[in-house]
Amino acid sequence: MTHFGIICPAAAGHLNPMTTLGYELKQRGHRVTVVGIEDARLKTVAAGLEFQVIGESDFPQGATKDLYTQLGKLRGFEAFQYTLKWITNEAQTCFRDAPEVLQMLGIEALLVDQASPAGGNVAEYLDIPFVSVCSAIMFNQEISVPPFNTPWNYNPSWWGLLRNRLAYAMLTRIGKSMRELINSYRQEWNLSVRNNIDDNYSQLAQLSQQPAEFEFPRKELPSIFHFTGPYSNPISREPALFPYDKLTGQPLIYASLGTLQNRLLWIFQMIAEACVGLDTQLVIALGGGAAPESLPEFLGNTLVVGYAPQLELLQQATLTITHAGMNTTLESLSNGVPMVAIPITNDQPAVAARIAWTGTGEVVPLKGLSVPRLRGVIEQVLKEDSYKKNALRLQEAIRRAGGVKRAADIIEQVVATGKPVTSLTTIK
Repeated sequence: MTHFGIICPAAAGHLNPMTTLGYELKQRGHRVTVVGIEDARLKTVAAGLEFQVIGESDFPQGATKDLYTQLGKLRGFEAFQYTLKWITNEAQTCFRDAPEVLQMLGIEALLVDQASPAGGNVAEYLDIPFVSVCSAIMFNQEISVPPFNTPWNYNPSWWGLLRNRLAYAMLTRIGKSMRELINSYRQEWNLSVRNNIDDNYSQLAQLSQQPAEFEFPRKELPSIFHFTGPYSNPISREPALFPYDKLTGQPLIYASLGTLQNRLLWIFQMIAEACVGLDTQLVIALGGGAAPESLPEFLGNTLVVGYAPQLELLQQATLTITHAGMNTTLESLSNGVPMVAIPITNDQPAVAARIAWTGTGEVVPLKGLSVPRLRGVIEQVLKEDSYKKNALRLQEAIRRAGGVKRAADIIEQVVATGKPVTSLTTIK
C-alpha cells in the first residue's frame, strides 16, 4: 500500500477528476490524502478521501467564494490574469507549508495537477516520485499547437506557427511572477533554476483526461505522456438533489457554465430565450452562481436548479450548452452528446476550438452572443446528423482510452518501479 498525496486547485473542475483518481487508488488498497486549502475539504470528504489543510491563515474557509464572485464578473484576458494571480498565491502557500505537512503525513508519492506548479517542485525537494495530471486542457507547449488559453484552430502554416510563437512569448511574459516564485524556492532548496514551464511536469508519467482524438496533432510530447481519457465517477462526487419528476420526456438540453463563470446570469437568460419554441426541455444548472428562486422566471420549457447531477443528466441529454470547461465537455462526449460552446476565459476558448475541430459541436463567441445567433446554432447542432456522429466517435475513443483505471495502472507502475512509464511500457 502506498500513501498518495494529491495537490490541485480548490476548484470543482480540478477536484472532481483528481478525487475520482484518488478514489480509484483507494479502492485498490492505497491511502489517499488531498493536501490543500480549506475549501477543498467538502469535495474531498464527499469522495471518501482524507484531507489535510494548508494555508489556513491565507485561505480561510469561504475564500474561494470571493474568487468565484470576482471571476464570475470577468471574462477573457482580464479573467485569465485574475486566475493566474490566484494560482500564484496558492503556489506560494504550497511551497511554504506543503513540505512539512507531506513529511508529517508520511506521503510516499504525489499526484500533481498541471495547474499546481508548486507540487512537482515540492516532490523533487522531498525526493518522492510524482505524476503530473492534466485536469484541464494540457498545458504542454509546442509551437505547432496554439497555447492553452487561445481560441485558435490548428494551423501548421508559417503564419500559424508565427502566431503561436508570439502568443507563447506573451504567455512567458505573463508568467514571470510564477517563474520567479518557483526559482526562489528552488534556489533556497539548492535545486537547479528552471525557465521552461514544461520542466515542472513529471519525468515519470504525465496523464491527460483528453483522449488523443480530442487534441490537435502533437509531435513533441515526451514518451511518458499518456492520453487516458476522463476521470468521472458519480460515487466520488457530492450528491445533488434533482426533481426528476419534472422532466417531461422531451429531448433534453442541458446547460451549465460550471462553477467559476456562472455569475454571468444574462447568458442563462439568452439560452432560455433561444430555446423557446423548440420541442425540447431545457435544464439550466446554475452551479452556485445564484439561487433559482432569486431569478426572474425564464421563458419557455425551462427547469432551473442550483446544482445538478451532471453525470446522470448527460445520459439523457440530446445537447449540452456549455462554457467549454474540460470536465463538462468530456462528460458530454463520454455520453455521445454534441455541444454548443460559449467559452468565457482561461482554457475554455481552447477547449471550444477542439469541439469545433472534432466536429462535435459549434462555438458561439461571447463577444458575438445574441439570442437569434444562439438559436440558429442550437437548431443546427440538433438537426444535422454529423455532430451526433462525431460525438459518438469521440465516445468510442474515450472508451478505448481506458479512463481512470488505466491512469491508476500507470500510477501504480510508477510507484512499483520508480522508473518512467512510457506509452510503450507494458502495464502490469
